[in-house]
Amino acid sequence: MASPNLALDVLPAVYEVAKFPPTSQPPGDLFAAAAADALVSLTRTGDEISVVRPATGAAAPGGVVEGGWKALRVRGPLPFELVGVLARLSAALARAEVSIFAVSTYDTDYVLVKADALPRAVSALQAVGCR
Repeated sequence: MASPNLALDVLPAVYEVAKFPPTSQPPGDLFAAAAADALVSLTRTGDEISVVRPATGAAAPGGVVEGGWKALRVRGPLPFELVGVLARLSAALARAEVSIFAVSTYDTDYVLVKADALPRAVSALQAVGCR
């Protein structure tokens, strides 16, 4: 199933992406410190623990934090048969020279862009039929 015109929402918070060693414990306040409707993502691999969360401005002992991200949420839920959602979004943003950090959940996809690139990102996505 090809991706239809996608509806996107810009989440109100400014986000940060953090990286920690794979053996470290996730931040203890990871979920408690964020609003219930905020994006919070925790991914662990053999190489790292990555965290996406609303910006806290706090130090991340043992970690590296990159702040200043805005999140665009694809309105879902999206069926698993839907093909090319991230490809369509990332291709449009690449043509506009907007770097992304993508996160997928069971129901939908999120694309994070640097806050200063948000207007350019929105324009690029509208140009390919996103609303």
